[in-house]
Parts: sequence; structure tokens; C-alpha cells
Amino acid sequence: MHNLIVKRVDFYLPKIKVNDIEMYYEIHGEGFPCILIMGLAADVNWWTPDVIDAYSQNFKTIIFDNRGAGRTDKPVMNYTVKMFADDTVSLMDILNIERAHIIGASMGGMIAQEIALNYPERVEKLVLCCTHCGGSKQVLPSDEILQQMMTPRELTPEELVNEIIPLVFTENFIKNNSDFIESYKLRMLKTPIPIDSYQRQVQAIGNFSTGMRLKKIEAPTLIVQGKEDILVPPENAEVLAKRIPNTKVILLENAAHILFQPDPDKISKEIIGFLTEKIEMKVI
Repeated sequence: MHNLIVKRVDFYLPKIKVNDIEMYYEIHGEGFPCILIMGLAADVNWWTPDVIDAYSQNFKTIIFDNRGAGRTDKPVMNYTVKMFADDTVSLMDILNIERAHIIGASMGGMIAQEIALNYPERVEKLVLCCTHCGGSKQVLPSDEILQQMMTPRELTPEELVNEIIPLVFTENFIKNNSDFIESYKLRMLKTPIPIDSYQRQVQAIGNFSTGMRLKKIEAPTLIVQGKEDILVPPENAEVLAKRIPNTKVILLENAAHILFQPDPDKISKEIIGFLTEKIEMKVI
């Protein structure tokens, strides 16, 4: 729909006032706007350079730290996914972005759903990666993982990162890509989330539910899910696809929760193709 020839321009600012917080964000590239929303505990450092480069060659790509994470403020209050969505749209307002492609990963996919439901006029196309609809309609991970995620504990940043890694990558990928895993841990530890902010984000996810509202989503939607995801089981992709009217589903072999690995070029190409082409949508 928007086939633009763009020139790569990167634009970093410190923080900007968004609602009641100071938010950190970056702009990469030029063209039609594409907003990438990260998930639980994550910040802009969790996007690897190859992923950002792929999108910035095609779009004006905006990444940012959610409320409570990275270099964005971390107010002591109850967080909700709707609040994160409001923050995102307020950032769009400040950047004079009327409409954009919205890509959300994990909790970012939940935020993307709330944007599409509450601000449909702001969404061109929607991409939901490794996410679920919350509430009674979601397919939960194992009791062991739920207990690990939901139980309040005092963890150092290093301990939290070491707990997250086996939840988001396959055992085989961790074993065979030790250099990448160690470098990714360093990215995760650049601006680690405080444990109290992490728990507030977990609580927001626990209170999130869109299942009964998904039929109202108007934007063409791509659902991308790793078949080896133990944090958000792949059955959640089917749940979303059955409820969102205009969808396409991509299921990735050998991919876990961070589904841009092990083949970031392939999945970025698939998503960018969906965003840039006029295609006949159907549920797969």
C-alpha cells in the first residue's frame, strides 16, 4: 500500500514528555511510519541491529522503552496494558504520526491489540508476534513457568536475565549459539528493568484481556508465532486468528518466544512483505 523509496536516517533523542512520564525513543530510517513495541522487561536494546536495519530500510521505524522499562520513567503505580497503549499513541501524537503500521512482540503484541481496538484510525496494518489475548481465552504455559513468572522474588538483574533466556530461546539454539546468547545477555543488561517495575508489568499482563473484543479489530492483521514457544504456547495464534476478522498466520519451525531467531532475515522479509504488499487476507 505504501511502496516508498527511502533513505536511511537514524535519529536518537534523550527523553520526551509522554502523558505523565519521560519516555526514551529512537527513530531509524524514513518512509511510512512503523512502530515496534517490545515486551515484558524489554527495552530498545532487545531489538538486534539486523532487525532494526531491515525495517529502517523500508520504513520510518520508531522504537521506544515502555513505561517501567529501560530509560523510560518507572512511576510507582499500577500499570495496565491499556496504559501502555495510551503511552504509545501519545508518542505518535507528539511525533505527528497520524497512522502507522504497528508491530508488537509478546506484551508488545498485547499493547498493539489495545491500540487497534481503542485507536483503530491510527493503525494501517497490525502484526502480532508471540502473543495472546489474555483472560480465559488464552492458552497458558505450564504451571512451572506460570509460578516462576508470577511469584514475587528479589532478583538481581543478572539473575533475572538468566531466568529469561531459557524461556525465550530454544534449548538447541542456546547450546549452538553461545556467542550470540552471551552478547544478547549484555544487551539485556544495558538498562535492566528493576524487579519492582518488572512485577508491575507482570501484573498488567495478568489483568489483560481482549478475547471478547478482538472481532472489532479493523486492520489487516498478521499473526507470527514460533512453534517452540514455551512462554506463549503456539495454540494462542489460532485463538487470535479465529477472533480477528482479517488475518494471516505464520507459524515458524524451530523458533521460540524471541522468534526473530534463528533466522531474522527470513521473518523480517515475511513481515515487511505483508506490510508493503496488497494481499488477499485469509485465515491459515
